[in-house]
Amino acid sequence: MKHERRSAPRIKVNLPVRWEGVLTQQTATITSLSESGCFVLTCGKVEPKELIRLEIELPDQDAVYFWSEVVDEAYEIGFAAHFTSADDDDRSRLGAYVRAQLARQG
Repeated sequence: MKHERRSAPRIKVNLPVRWEGVLTQQTATITSLSESGCFVLTCGKVEPKELIRLEIELPDQDAVYFWSEVVDEAYEIGFAAHFTSADDDDRSRLGAYVRAQLARQG
Protein backbone atom coordinates (compact mmCIF):
# COMPACT_ATOMS: atom_id res chain seq x y z
CA MET A 1 0.00 0.00 0.00
CA LYS A 2 1.31 3.42 -0.98
CA HIS A 3 1.80 6.04 1.73
CA GLU A 4 -0.53 9.02 1.32
CA ARG A 5 1.67 12.10 0.89
CA ARG A 6 -1.07 14.69 0.48
CA SER A 7 -1.64 16.88 3.52
CA ALA A 8 -4.48 19.01 2.11
CA PRO A 9 -8.01 17.71 1.36
CA ARG A 10 -8.62 17.37 -2.35
CA ILE A 11 -11.66 17.59 -4.58
CA LYS A 12 -12.51 15.88 -7.85
CA VAL A 13 -12.89 18.48 -10.60
CA ASN A 14 -12.92 18.88 -14.36
CA LEU A 15 -11.20 22.23 -14.84
CA PRO A 16 -9.41 23.53 -17.94
CA VAL A 17 -5.76 24.40 -17.45
CA ARG A 18 -2.94 25.72 -19.60
CA TRP A 19 0.48 24.57 -18.52
CA GLU A 20 3.93 25.57 -19.62
CA GLY A 21 7.07 23.55 -18.95
CA VAL A 22 10.64 23.65 -20.18
CA LEU A 23 9.86 22.03 -23.53
CA THR A 24 6.16 22.51 -24.16
CA GLN A 25 3.01 24.54 -23.64
CA GLN A 26 -0.33 22.71 -23.66
CA THR A 27 -3.96 22.80 -22.65
CA ALA A 28 -5.22 20.01 -20.41
CA THR A 29 -7.66 19.17 -17.62
CA ILE A 30 -7.22 19.19 -13.85
CA THR A 31 -9.03 16.19 -12.34
CA SER A 32 -7.96 16.48 -8.69
CA LEU A 33 -7.33 19.73 -6.82
CA SER A 34 -6.33 20.92 -3.35
CA GLU A 35 -5.00 24.17 -1.93
CA SER A 36 -1.47 22.80 -2.30
CA GLY A 37 -1.49 20.95 -5.62
CA CYS A 38 -3.32 19.15 -8.41
CA PHE A 39 -3.29 16.33 -10.94
CA VAL A 40 -3.12 17.42 -14.58
CA LEU A 41 -4.56 15.00 -17.14
CA THR A 42 -2.36 15.44 -20.22
CA CYS A 43 -0.22 13.49 -22.65
CA GLY A 44 2.45 16.21 -22.47
CA LYS A 45 5.90 15.15 -21.27
CA VAL A 46 7.29 16.43 -17.98
CA GLU A 47 10.12 15.39 -15.68
CA PRO A 48 9.95 14.96 -11.90
CA LYS A 49 11.05 18.17 -10.12
CA GLU A 50 10.43 20.21 -13.28
CA LEU A 51 9.12 23.71 -12.60
CA ILE A 52 5.93 24.45 -14.53
CA ARG A 53 3.49 27.33 -14.74
CA LEU A 54 -0.22 26.55 -14.44
CA GLU A 55 -3.09 28.79 -15.55
CA ILE A 56 -6.18 27.27 -13.92
CA GLU A 57 -9.64 28.30 -15.17
CA LEU A 58 -11.97 28.47 -12.16
CA PRO A 59 -15.72 28.56 -12.96
CA ASP A 60 -17.14 32.09 -13.32
CA GLN A 61 -13.82 33.72 -12.32
CA ASP A 62 -10.59 34.94 -13.83
CA ALA A 63 -7.87 32.32 -14.11
CA VAL A 64 -5.42 31.75 -11.24
CA TYR A 65 -1.69 31.31 -11.89
CA PHE A 66 0.67 29.05 -9.97
CA TRP A 67 4.30 28.09 -10.31
CA SER A 68 4.44 24.40 -9.47
CA GLU A 69 6.86 21.52 -9.14
CA VAL A 70 6.14 18.16 -10.78
CA VAL A 71 6.09 15.61 -7.94
CA ASP A 72 4.94 12.54 -9.89
CA GLU A 73 4.59 11.68 -13.56
CA ALA A 74 2.36 9.02 -15.13
CA TYR A 75 3.54 8.41 -18.71
CA GLU A 76 0.92 9.51 -21.28
CA ILE A 77 -1.66 10.06 -18.51
CA GLY A 78 -0.55 13.19 -16.70
CA PHE A 79 1.32 14.50 -13.70
CA ALA A 80 0.89 15.60 -10.10
CA ALA A 81 2.09 19.09 -9.23
CA HIS A 82 2.76 20.83 -5.93
CA PHE A 83 2.09 24.58 -5.94
CA THR A 84 5.27 26.45 -5.04
CA SER A 85 4.32 30.11 -5.53
CA ALA A 86 1.48 32.40 -6.53
CA ASP A 87 0.35 35.88 -5.68
CA ASP A 88 -1.81 36.27 -2.59
CA ASP A 89 -5.02 36.95 -4.56
CA ASP A 90 -4.67 33.79 -6.70
CA ARG A 91 -3.86 31.66 -3.65
CA SER A 92 -6.83 33.15 -1.76
CA ARG A 93 -9.29 32.61 -4.64
CA LEU A 94 -8.16 29.01 -5.16
CA GLY A 95 -8.47 28.32 -1.43
CA ALA A 96 -12.00 29.77 -1.34
CA TYR A 97 -13.01 27.65 -4.36
CA VAL A 98 -11.61 24.42 -2.85
CA ARG A 99 -13.22 25.08 0.56
CA ALA A 100 -16.59 25.83 -1.06
CA GLN A 101 -16.45 22.59 -3.06
CA LEU A 102 -15.45 20.59 0.03
CA ALA A 103 -18.42 22.08 1.94
CA ARG A 104 -20.77 21.04 -0.89
CA GLN A 105 -19.38 17.49 -0.93
CA GLY A 106 -19.41 17.05 2.84
